[in-house]
Amino acid sequence: MLDMELIRKDREAVATALAKRLDPAEVNRALDEIQRLDQERRALITEIDAERQRRKAEARAYAEAKRSGVAPEPVAPEAERKQLAELESQLDEVQSRLRTTMSELPNLPADDVVAGGKEANRVVRTFGEPPAVEKVRDHVELSRALGLVDHERGVKLGGSGFWMYTGLGARLEWALVNWLIEQNIQAGYEFLLPPHLLLDSAGFAAGQFPKFYDDVYHLDKQSAPRGQFLLPTAETAILGAFQDEILETPKLPLKAFAYTPCYRREAAGSHSDERGTVRGHQFNKVEIFQFTLPEQAGAALEAMVGHVEGLVEKLGLHFQTSLLAAGDSSAAMKKTLDVEVWMPSTGKYKEVSSVSWGGDYQARRAAIRYREPGGKQTRFVHTLNGSALATSRLFPAILEQFQQPDGSVVVPEVLRDKLGTDRLTPVR
Repeated sequence: MLDMELIRKDREAVATALAKRLDPAEVNRALDEIQRLDQERRALITEIDAERQRRKAEARAYAEAKRSGVAPEPVAPEAERKQLAELESQLDEVQSRLRTTMSELPNLPADDVVAGGKEANRVVRTFGEPPAVEKVRDHVELSRALGLVDHERGVKLGGSGFWMYTGLGARLEWALVNWLIEQNIQAGYEFLLPPHLLLDSAGFAAGQFPKFYDDVYHLDKQSAPRGQFLLPTAETAILGAFQDEILETPKLPLKAFAYTPCYRREAAGSHSDERGTVRGHQFNKVEIFQFTLPEQAGAALEAMVGHVEGLVEKLGLHFQTSLLAAGDSSAAMKKTLDVEVWMPSTGKYKEVSSVSWGGDYQARRAAIRYREPGGKQTRFVHTLNGSALATSRLFPAILEQFQQPDGSVVVPEVLRDKLGTDRLTPVR
């Protein structure tokens, strides 16, 4: 969440930044409420501290009187003692309301992130040219003809929004996952395999809860009284694994990645660019993550984007990289760059990775800090994450960009050893 001290010192700057994402009137209402609750909280703390000091002085005077043989002054009446408990209860309530209101505000966009939605996104780099494909067939048609994905049996098993990889399709999906794992290890990221069921605290830490609480699959309260859900992305798990920790400064940046299936309630729409494996309730993704010192974050973001671009480039796919406008990026992130592959069947680009810098927003929610060597005070780390990569979108991009006039599909060179072939051919 946001820094309360920054809101106190420079409300105008906070309001201006948030107005890139939210209606200015909504921003001012929220900040008014936050400042009112903050003032009430501070007043209660002052009153409680004064009452505690009075009671300590009273207790010391009573003890001293007894030691000296003087008749001690009577202690505070029971009614006054109850007042402290009431003040503490009021403080708990105010702090809870303040935390809730603060948690609903999004992150402050970086200075170079503009206001607006998708229409304001800006392409910053392009790799290669769109492949010349005669008689373009879409990935759904190709996957059926090549015997790679069984959409009908996937629906039979899980319902709408599910599919099942088969034969060489299953092997291609697994080859992509294994290749991405190898590439991320070579790039210096530590490999993690986290649980797929997470406690609600991890969703709050990542900034997905409370706003996007209904976008994930939750266990019922009887089965999971502490609150558990199926992870929507490994970002949530990697961040959550380090909640309430003070990281060793010499080990920063801490670089980790995880492979997981991802589970989301969102399903494909009726648009042709969301058919097949492009969007569904379950898909595979390899996610990279960094915890850094604040001064390391800019270089880390640049390195992560370059790494992801390098992965797509090694696969030989045509793609572009876009800087997202404030309204099109995650509410928890200061800045996001999308790497988007070309889909010949729709004539559009589709995101295969979002690489994002969260500043200290997630670290505040998760209480992840660092301490300078020899220092006593702690500061919040900065967090960065990115898909490296989402295979359910690489898969259709490979089929469409590398399709041949005879109906076959050329396998990217880096995957041929793992797949055992250089070409996918139609099933006879």
